[in-house]
Amino acid sequence: MVIEYLLKTKRDRGAGYLLLIDPDKINKGEFPGFIKEASSSGVDAFLVGGSLMLTNEFEATLKTIKENTKTPVIIFPGSVSQVSSIADAILFLILISGRNPDHLIGNQVVAAPIIKRAGLEAISTGYMLIDGGNVTSAEFMSNTKPIPREKTDIAVAHALAAELIGLKLLYLEAGSGAKQSVPDEMINKIAQHCSLPVIAGGGICTPEEARNKIKAGASFIVTGTVIEQNSDSKVIKEFAQAIHKS
Repeated sequence: MVIEYLLKTKRDRGAGYLLLIDPDKINKGEFPGFIKEASSSGVDAFLVGGSLMLTNEFEATLKTIKENTKTPVIIFPGSVSQVSSIADAILFLILISGRNPDHLIGNQVVAAPIIKRAGLEAISTGYMLIDGGNVTSAEFMSNTKPIPREKTDIAVAHALAAELIGLKLLYLEAGSGAKQSVPDEMINKIAQHCSLPVIAGGGICTPEEARNKIKAGASFIVTGTVIEQNSDSKVIKEFAQAIHKS
């Protein structure tokens, strides 16, 4: 199971590196080679998805990744339409930081039978939007407010609720292209009070910043925009080395 693989990666490597792929932003010609290089450079799993899909390349992207790596491919869905049996698993997201019923249970009810029929491993994940200094696509499309950066106590309470509900992962999201990443202090406080593995993503621009998130208590780091802007395998390797224990 993919969740067991992720937890083993955390145990064996100290933390895991997840690379987010937006099907709308790939270069088809270079993409197969990029996936092979990313896999050999230390990426532990690929996340695939986006808040919007302006092209119909979702399944084609999943297929290309699967053809060029043995690294797990996990759907990071921006909508119920982003479900495919080609992937190895899907993050079954519950937007616990918001109060929009569609993202607390509505979309999950619609997606559940589709996921079941596809035979996908569903990894229940508490999804928390954290203020990253600008309005992100996730915030706008979900019609919810992010948790303020300075309200660590609110974030901790939401994390505890996710744990008591029985979710498997906690995803702290500042948003794609965020000006600021999730505060290290918030990650640290959540890690102190909650046993769920923490994924941190959005606005992480340097390997040093990624490493600081791990030191604060994150179990997994997600990068997306920074690699879209510089897909050099050397950069990916630097992030992987910073995230994994030495």
